[in-house]
Amino acid sequence: MKNIDDLVESAADLAERGLSKGEIADELNVSRETASWLVERSGTGTAPKEVPKSGPHDIHVDWSALGRDSSRLHHIGCAMADLLSKQGEDVDLTIGIEKAGAPLATTVARELDTDLGTYAPSKHQWDDDESEASDGSFSRNFAQIRDRDCYVVDDTITSGNTMTETVEAIQQQGGNPIACVVLADKRGIDEINGVPVYSLLQVIRVGTDDSGA
Repeated sequence: MKNIDDLVESAADLAERGLSKGEIADELNVSRETASWLVERSGTGTAPKEVPKSGPHDIHVDWSALGRDSSRLHHIGCAMADLLSKQGEDVDLTIGIEKAGAPLATTVARELDTDLGTYAPSKHQWDDDESEASDGSFSRNFAQIRDRDCYVVDDTITSGNTMTETVEAIQQQGGNPIACVVLADKRGIDEINGVPVYSLLQVIRVGTDDSGA
């Protein structure tokens, strides 16, 4: 099990490899603010803004025991596909949110017999004050939207921003997102823009920011 020092070390290693704060957040399954705080604590970045002295309020989800084993990943993908199986009859496309959502979406697509597409969210370009990052994009190496009904797959929901961005990007392309599914949801989100969201696990922080209350 990772402790805070392990996360700081991992964040420092990723930062030294040239990954943006958004990519580090994606790799560690934490918010962008938490990623920025971890990098700053490691001494390899500038201090983040608007983070409490005690550190960010977040939950780290480590599902690497599933991701590193193809058999386990297959079974998890089948469980996620089962959550989607009764949503829509004409769905023929599954969109995986890069990076970690793509392998999960591959298993879901195979189980539900759909085509596969991937979306690279704008957060991968985010780095501290660089809020004017370019838009996300769909990979041309996979199936395109083309006014199709589709499912959306990712590993975790931390703030909900990435899933919201993806749903809106699909709609802007003329697609129709029928349902979303994630491995773990840290916000307890039921729907985004009217699209239902399902999760295998809901990991909700209990308590308030004011620990002395």
